[in-house]
Amino acid sequence: MRRATLTENDLRQCLRLAGGGTLGLFVCKLMGWDNGSFFCVYPMLLLGLTPRIDAHVIRQFLLQAVLVSLEVLVIYGLFGDRPQLVVPLVFLAYLWRFRLMAQGPLFMFGALGSVFLSIQLHFASYPDTHLYDLVTSNLMAAGLTVLIAWLMFFLFPDAEPRPPRQPQPKDVPSQRHEALLGASVATLSFMLFQSLDLRDSLSAQVASILVLFPMHWNGIRFAGRIRALGTLLGCAIGLLLQLLLYSHYDVLPLVTLVYWTAALCCARIHVLEQAQGIGFGALTTLAIVFGQYLTPQHDVVYSIAYRLSSVCVAVFVTLVAVFVLHRLLNRFPSLRHASHA
Repeated sequence: MRRATLTENDLRQCLRLAGGGTLGLFVCKLMGWDNGSFFCVYPMLLLGLTPRIDAHVIRQFLLQAVLVSLEVLVIYGLFGDRPQLVVPLVFLAYLWRFRLMAQGPLFMFGALGSVFLSIQLHFASYPDTHLYDLVTSNLMAAGLTVLIAWLMFFLFPDAEPRPPRQPQPKDVPSQRHEALLGASVATLSFMLFQSLDLRDSLSAQVASILVLFPMHWNGIRFAGRIRALGTLLGCAIGLLLQLLLYSHYDVLPLVTLVYWTAALCCARIHVLEQAQGIGFGALTTLAIVFGQYLTPQHDVVYSIAYRLSSVCVAVFVTLVAVFVLHRLLNRFPSLRHASHA
């Protein structure tokens, strides 16, 4: 469902999203930290996936950041030279998280962990990556994101309380179906990106995980189209921002201003959609491109063009894999999804 106008709560959520994402970009660029996508994407995820924040959400966010760091250290610190062992470990890590998402109450815990794990595995798989530096950046970004989120809710609190979201009950076969489907496709995505050595395709790998969040074929096939449109919008806005900046992309205050304006527009679309739709896809695309690839010596024109093509291909391949696995799992009564006719 969509709304035509913003309520007071919606407006404040837009301000939180734009302000939090921009503050993450500003801090990481000002300090010159590596892995800038962590500091830009994490605030978008936390503030975009939940319109309300409390101690329970913060605990889930921080605990997942710590768990993912430990998992990456174990997987690549001990078995990094044995891909035949890495793949089943990655599958088990995803399976546990998608199982939590399928059950409902800890959906945020599993969803955040799936994205965190995808990003960490993407970088950690390359031999020139320093694992401890990677883990340190992840934990710093998680801590900074919590501080940013609390600041945004302090500056722009909701005008009126929001009713809590009630998870939809699912039968056990549907839960098994969704957990196996999500974990299998996420693991296939990991294997594909490593086999083809797609080092600069972080946006595409994250997209292949985000489209799985509806957890079933009927939702995922819609999410894939929406994700592609969101990426297209994000890339178009990114190119427009680069044209506005021209050769002044090394001027941080100017970059911050135009980035906040673009993030606010995308946040408005996201809030009106009331779902992880085109606006959310555009927000994460902007966060990855500007956070990871924009430097005082390098603009984002090539990165945006590459992101657009790679994300569209990744989403298409993901949809094909989901369709095949969905049909296969539905052949077994103990794994049949309730939406299967």
